[in-house]
Amino acid sequence: MKAIQVHQFGGPEVLQLQEIPTPRPGPGQVLVGVRAAGVNPYDTYMRNGTYAIKPSLPYTPGSDAAGVVEAVGEGVTRVKPGDRVYTTRTISGAYAEFASALESQVHTLPEKISFAEGAGVWVPYGTAITALIHHAHARSGESVLIHGASGGVGTAAAQFARALGMTVFGTAGTQKGMDLAKKEGAHQAFDHGKPGYAEEIMKATGGRGVDVILEMLANVNLSSNIKLLATNGRVIIVGNRGEITINPRDLMGRRGTARGFTLWAATESELVEIYAAIGAGLENGTLRPIVGKELPLRDAAKAHVDILVPGAHGKIVLVP
Repeated sequence: MKAIQVHQFGGPEVLQLQEIPTPRPGPGQVLVGVRAAGVNPYDTYMRNGTYAIKPSLPYTPGSDAAGVVEAVGEGVTRVKPGDRVYTTRTISGAYAEFASALESQVHTLPEKISFAEGAGVWVPYGTAITALIHHAHARSGESVLIHGASGGVGTAAAQFARALGMTVFGTAGTQKGMDLAKKEGAHQAFDHGKPGYAEEIMKATGGRGVDVILEMLANVNLSSNIKLLATNGRVIIVGNRGEITINPRDLMGRRGTARGFTLWAATESELVEIYAAIGAGLENGTLRPIVGKELPLRDAAKAHVDILVPGAHGKIVLVP
């Protein structure tokens, strides 16, 4: 089968399209014929060797795939060959024509969701749901600011927060991004490249501040975020690319908190809740993955460049 392989950590150029053996599913495993694979920012950090998880070389990147079950190993009962599925991690990597996964990592993909959309399910929605529910403890009637509301996680968070009954504010770097944020659930959207946008957000809250902030780029925004919090407000750090200096007094005066997490550290009970929320949302239409760009598998290096460019607009997926 064709697959992207990484033989050494480095820049996008280390992503090489190669012919490798097709994996065979062992006991408790599923072989998925990949129709689309999702690209996530963490894939780029892992590729260059700076992520907390450092895979053994060589490896095939990717956790998010959508496709059709080709074969199942001994003991698998939840899915069967021919079923449409999406993955929540894989064993062999998603940037390939086929991917092996544990039975617990494979979930039914509703007919109304395309394979390209299915490749944008796990990391975006898993991250958004666990950030809001398990870390922010968000409640209906509260307000949330999604800093970076036009990307994969941002649109997922806007949809989920709106369905929760929250007042949703979003930021983006382009008019197209702001329009998308509002289309996907934000009541108001702001240009985070515009001087004074933070004052506009505070004015939109009536001077009260926001209850929850989901931050996609903490090294740029965390210090200013804290000043936007309402009393007992919470900043949840979803993404970060460097160091930053903050004044803890800005948290102390607001009785606020700043908390970071990774989706990979979710507990088994949290995962059960995340899977249930995703499944229900996909079925009832409140969760709708947004695909911004589809690229052929051979263009994985370009995808890794594009996903880090400001002005995100939906999810980037690779098509084998």
